[in-house]
Amino acid sequence: MSADAATLAFYEAQAPRYTMSFGTAPSRDLDAFLDRLQPGARILELGCGAGRDAARMLERGFDVDPTDGSVAMVRKAKERFDLPARTMRFDELGAEHIYDAVWAHASLLHVARMDMPEVLTAIHRALVPSGWHQASFKLGNDEGRDLLGRLHNFPDTDWIDEQYRLAGFEVVSKSTYPGKGADGTMRDWIALTCRTPS
Repeated sequence: MSADAATLAFYEAQAPRYTMSFGTAPSRDLDAFLDRLQPGARILELGCGAGRDAARMLERGFDVDPTDGSVAMVRKAKERFDLPARTMRFDELGAEHIYDAVWAHASLLHVARMDMPEVLTAIHRALVPSGWHQASFKLGNDEGRDLLGRLHNFPDTDWIDEQYRLAGFEVVSKSTYPGKGADGTMRDWIALTCRTPS
């Protein structure tokens, strides 16, 4: 498994302009997700981007490990919010049972379909028993690229639900909503909140 070169190259080249297009408000489901956690819980963020969600987690008193596969994005997260961000691709996640939660807003959607089982297994392994995980994906019916050239897995609801269940997660809740991607295309999205067994 390896990261998609074109997708990483996009974020490396476009980090300054890309991050300026988003405000500093946290993602739509973040606070509801954090409300499920114990005070001071340790959270791994996959795909922290410019750091707006990690900044909110820190503001609420959580122990946050913000990561991104793009060196340029990690630099922006440090510059913008003074975060302890570090560079890590999804395929480099090797932690075992140390996180209470893994937050992955609009990031795992860049994982090739054939690599999803390995990535979800690594996330499951990184979590403690009864650990929480949330991720969001652009819905579709086949892997492909958006208008910016970024790889997307574009799952349908049944496929992504099955991937999580096969990886050993309990899907606690899921919701769909419309949203515009960075390429300007309106799509339906899905957000899944999952948990590992106790």
